[in-house]
Amino acid sequence: MLTETTPTTTAQTLTATDRERLILENMPQVRLIARKIHDRLPGNISLDDLVSTGIVGLISAIDRYDAKQGVKLKTYAEYKIRGAILDSLRQMDWAPRQQRKRARLIESAVSQLEQDLRRQPTEEELAEHLGISLEEYQEWVGDAHGLTVGSLDMPWDEPGSEAVNQISDSEQHWPSQLLEKSELNRLLVRAVDRLPYPERTVLSLYYLEELTLREIATVMEIHESRVSQLKTQGILRLRAYLERSWPSRGQAKA
Repeated sequence: MLTETTPTTTAQTLTATDRERLILENMPQVRLIARKIHDRLPGNISLDDLVSTGIVGLISAIDRYDAKQGVKLKTYAEYKIRGAILDSLRQMDWAPRQQRKRARLIESAVSQLEQDLRRQPTEEELAEHLGISLEEYQEWVGDAHGLTVGSLDMPWDEPGSEAVNQISDSEQHWPSQLLEKSELNRLLVRAVDRLPYPERTVLSLYYLEELTLREIATVMEIHESRVSQLKTQGILRLRAYLERSWPSRGQAKA
């Protein structure tokens, strides 16, 4: 848990000793946030690199913090830590180009078949549309794991995790932006309701109940790798639906 400061604390009133103490005391939270994000990424991403970037975010939060603004240090620091890590990932070419291309092909296939069939396509139908076997399609879905970091693949109730988190800080309280956020969240709920039952169940257990993939596998009595596939496929379906229902979203992608 991040350490709080007194209500009158500002970065200017902190002594060098206080600043160092806050950094050290809040290091565990940096590691916790970094690990949560790392769990959603391909294995080639270094956890230590994410932690180092998160520390930069923590230091920035402490150096800029002003309790007079009515925001708790815990909330502000978590936002800065997560933001620093996600920004660093967006600047990295951490996913192979072929991996991203396949994820886009799946999204496109989902969108096209939904329009043609007037329902959610099955895995078999998606594989046939893409001209590949079901086994190869599932491999594609597995490879797409981690590509959704910073968009839909974050707990929906965490700071900065909304589907509209690309909106700039200076505009986030504009009435027009609040209305847009409300409408987009409504679309997201509708999209989740349209998902096939297994994918909807996995996303619900993962994001709302906060179960791990291993725990979900036990509950659903399927292999953990299959849970990962269902989670990723559900996210790709949601993205395809939002791309079609909310065209401006594509312009905000990193």
